[in-house]
Amino acid sequence: MNTNKPPECWASDANARALRVETAPGSALLLPFDQFVFAECHTEEKEQRLRLVFATHEVVVRGHSLRRIETAMQRMELSHLACLPGSYRSLLADGQPFVREIAVQEVKEAASAQEVSPN
Repeated sequence: MNTNKPPECWASDANARALRVETAPGSALLLPFDQFVFAECHTEEKEQRLRLVFATHEVVVRGHSLRRIETAMQRMELSHLACLPGSYRSLLADGQPFVREIAVQEVKEAASAQEVSPN
């Protein structure tokens, strides 16, 4: 095993059919690309926020150099996302994405959230 290899918090694969999101050590969520709705990326102060919305879940990623991750998602090649402890950031090359935090929330159906009013 190569111990000199820098840690990675994301991966791309041209053959991926879904995104695997590590929600915690030992726990993951698999989100199929055919349920992908949209993404948006914003710079907030010293870091970036990438929001990935699927039909059933919303994934919010906070970190640095997230545009590369956004581009991999645009190409439907983003295959894996995970957080890295802050102590690993210094091991990454300049411009290499660093994921500090991932928050996943289940998307509630709009119809179930609204009351149906009689006409």
